[in-house]
Amino acid sequence: MNDSLLSLVTFIPALAAAILAIFLRGEEAAAQRNAKWVALVATVITFLVSLFILAEFDPSNTEMQFVEERAWLMGLKYKMGVDGISILFVMLTTFMMPLVIWSSWDVKTRVKEYMIAFLLLETLMLGVFMALDLVLFYVFFEAGLIPMFLIIGIWGGANRIYASFKFFLYTFLGSVLMLVAMVGMYSQAGTTDIVALQSFEFGSETFSILGISIVGGMQTLMFLAFFASFAVKMPMWPVHTWLPDAHVQAPTAGSVVLAAILLKMGGYGFLRFSLPMFPIGAEVMTPLVLWMSAIAIVYTSLVALVQEDMKKLIAYSSVAHMGYVTMGIFAANQQGIDGAIFQMISHGFISGALFLCVGVIYDRMHTREIDAYGGLVNRMPAYALIFMFFTMANVGLPGTSGFVGEFLTLMGIFKVNTWVALVATSGVILSAAYALWLYRRVVLGDLIKESLKTISDMTKREKWIFAPLVAMTLILGVAPWLVLDIIGPSVENLVSNYQSALGAAADAAGQSASH
Repeated sequence: MNDSLLSLVTFIPALAAAILAIFLRGEEAAAQRNAKWVALVATVITFLVSLFILAEFDPSNTEMQFVEERAWLMGLKYKMGVDGISILFVMLTTFMMPLVIWSSWDVKTRVKEYMIAFLLLETLMLGVFMALDLVLFYVFFEAGLIPMFLIIGIWGGANRIYASFKFFLYTFLGSVLMLVAMVGMYSQAGTTDIVALQSFEFGSETFSILGISIVGGMQTLMFLAFFASFAVKMPMWPVHTWLPDAHVQAPTAGSVVLAAILLKMGGYGFLRFSLPMFPIGAEVMTPLVLWMSAIAIVYTSLVALVQEDMKKLIAYSSVAHMGYVTMGIFAANQQGIDGAIFQMISHGFISGALFLCVGVIYDRMHTREIDAYGGLVNRMPAYALIFMFFTMANVGLPGTSGFVGEFLTLMGIFKVNTWVALVATSGVILSAAYALWLYRRVVLGDLIKESLKTISDMTKREKWIFAPLVAMTLILGVAPWLVLDIIGPSVENLVSNYQSALGAAADAAGQSASH
């Protein structure tokens, strides 16, 4: 059974999507209800199977576990596996998807197609985190664009076509360079096996192109090709501009998936490919990446301060928080990478919850303009409490998971570059400014606007959707070892291999200089 667990957890949602596509007909209420229940049951089963995988997982083993390997098309391999870094992204995906489906219970248009899109998206996202073959990874990574493109383009807001094409083109063009690098990797190494490639030494001798010296040689060029794809996916400044548009136009469930899971593929890619496969290239480019991350934190926090749309403000907040992630990863030490992974998991719960908070009042008032609200605490005390909790978690209040991730990444970066750490720390103050400013304008004050005087508080369903997110944010805030114990050995292995590769390269350079 263990030989097929990963395939099982990956393809249950796709199987449910196929059942919906083949057997469900009509747009009447019964058919819509059936589509929702099939999707919800499938995502819950997927989560339960992933829990079994987590229970059987051995964190002390830094090798890939539950490995499946089969022949695929034209001699290519279907190879899946998880380690301490990827298992938690799998868990985040399977944990969030039932909540995403449940939050979509009021969808009325093309319900079957809507559920199929989200089920296929779950399969493709899980595939990204488990694939151990370059071609398989690329197929999952790129195919995930299609359901998200449709979710924004069909069920999005007034400007959805522009936002969906911008999302697709940005992320697709970045990935084309990655594909070119993959071809180059295969031609050099003769394999597409990700584990084998992590121990293959790609050339790092300096050479010139058009009179420009490429320090780190082929490794730097390959690093940049992968960086183009993952930086857009994160997204990093200055290639972040697709994200606010996509968030604003996407339906609430689409925004939740985008913020909670899809953005994490970029960070996961850096950890799985950039650091282990191109250590010399990563070392050469690290100062640039660190300053890009620091600029992202400050710049997008300042941009968030002037937003009039709630979703846009939270979208810019996401870019700022992803800045901490890239900073922690390229600090390339235990605290930095631990913090980056923790921040990604934590951000999945917190930003997902914040977009759900916006969805709750958007469903009632059909506007996201901050000025349209005010004094909601008078009519919606339960909503005010939950929104306050996630606002404080987003700021990084001690006792919530948001604090642990930011603190660890700043600890990691402080050991590498104190100036970058100083600039990044100012982002903590700025995040408090925009988050509390948003909360004050939407929730606090007197209830003056006539349109808000009949607004109703959260329903039982909405409260139950938030309950698991509140629980995880609190549990990880007070017991961070639940995550750190799982990722620790794999991160330690990654860091030691990275440092060994750099040390070996330095020794080789010293020997060639002495000759």
